[in-house]
Amino acid sequence: QVRLVESGGGLVQPGGSLSLSCTFSGDASRKYAASWYRQPPGQEREQVATITRLGDSETFPESAKGRFTMSRDDDKNTVYLHMNSLKPEDTAVYYCYARSIFDLSDDYWGQGIQVTVSS
Repeated sequence: QVRLVESGGGLVQPGGSLSLSCTFSGDASRKYAASWYRQPPGQEREQVATITRLGDSETFPESAKGRFTMSRDDDKNTVYLHMNSLKPEDTAVYYCYARSIFDLSDDYWGQGIQVTVSS
C-alpha cells in the first residue's frame, strides 16, 4: 500500500513562491507517474500538472502555465510542484496523485494540503 504525504503548503502573499512536496512511502516513486490536482473553495478538483516516470512534465491550466512546474527526485521518493508568481485564485487544497506504470488501476491520493494566497 502506497502512502502519499504532501508538505510545503501554507500562506503566501500574491507574487510569492511556494514549493509543494509529495513523498511516497510503501513503494518506490519511480514505479509511478504522478500528478498534482487542486480544488479551490466551492469548485471542482482540477489537474494542475503531471509528470511521467521519466520526468517529462506538463502543466495544464492556462492560468498556471509559465508559473507552475512539476519535478521529481526518485532518490528521495518525492515529487514536487514549484509555484511562482502566485495569485489569490491559486488558493486551493492541493492533492498529490500517483498511478502505477504497471497497473493503471493501482492509484493513490494524498490527503491534500492547503495553499492560501493572500495579502
